[in-house]
Amino acid sequence: MTETSPFPCARFIKEIGRGPNGARALSRDDTYALYEAMLDSRVSDLELGAVLLAYRVKGETAAELAAMLAAAHRSFERLQIQNGQDHARPVSIPSYNGARKQPNLTPLLALLLAREGIPVLVHGVTVDPGRVTSAEIFAELGVPAASSHDEIEDNLISRRLAFAPIASLAPKLARLLSIRRIMGVRNSTHTLVKILQPFAQAGLRLVNYTHPEYRESLTTLFKEHPDAAEGGALLARGTEGEAVADTRRQVQVDWFHDGHVQTLVAPERSSPDAPAVVLPESLDAATTARWIESVLRGDAPVPPALARQAELIAGIVRRPAVDKPSFSG
Repeated sequence: MTETSPFPCARFIKEIGRGPNGARALSRDDTYALYEAMLDSRVSDLELGAVLLAYRVKGETAAELAAMLAAAHRSFERLQIQNGQDHARPVSIPSYNGARKQPNLTPLLALLLAREGIPVLVHGVTVDPGRVTSAEIFAELGVPAASSHDEIEDNLISRRLAFAPIASLAPKLARLLSIRRIMGVRNSTHTLVKILQPFAQAGLRLVNYTHPEYRESLTTLFKEHPDAAEGGALLARGTEGEAVADTRRQVQVDWFHDGHVQTLVAPERSSPDAPAVVLPESLDAATTARWIESVLRGDAPVPPALARQAELIAGIVRRPAVDKPSFSG
């Protein structure tokens, strides 16, 4: 039964709210208890704002992030689905940023994997002012947003593809995400939704970062807390915060699994001699969707970076996690 009594936070705020130099990390048990209470709406609005801002200034340690992730996973029912063709494990792709300067090609990556029989869940926000979201592009492609847990599972079975708004997948996390509209800044939940393991039988997660310090913190998380990488995680720098490959350059890709880490792809500088990559003429959802359709029909080429990314992912989910997949660069 979910606890409903108020959860006083003064002793926690006293530790984490002393600023960037004086703040101290909470223990794993205290972090779990605090974040669980936040998810269960047991923290007053005043204290909740103080906690979120304190972590915004202090930052989460790997141990704190692992405890928050464990509480997040306990807050929603994870998805039950069958493996795809060739017993491929499912893949989850977080999509919480959208496009502002580059086309949002997350839906193309998901569709390339799904047509190979790999179950793909894309989860994220439906709208983001000033950006083109995956949800908007999927809608133009005739892929509706799932409105319930059962619908997510049904779409994964019938289409091998589902787009799940975070409100449908994990409502308690969605509430904490929405506080950004009130406070004006992101909070710890924005990191957590990008590393969720949404499947009951663990699938591969694509995890991306924008700023280098997040690469360091996520690397520490997955190395020191193997449970956080359950099912395997591919970590790479994203494209405007999306987990799809950057068509302009090859970034480093690290695979965390079974307590190990392997660098599968080394970073490469973009070459002025490289052939131009054909992309949508406009960033809007309708134009991007029509271009994606042309790629899937074979009328336009798959951008090489996405083709490599899809090949790499397929190589992992069709093999035991302990084996390093073959990959032609």
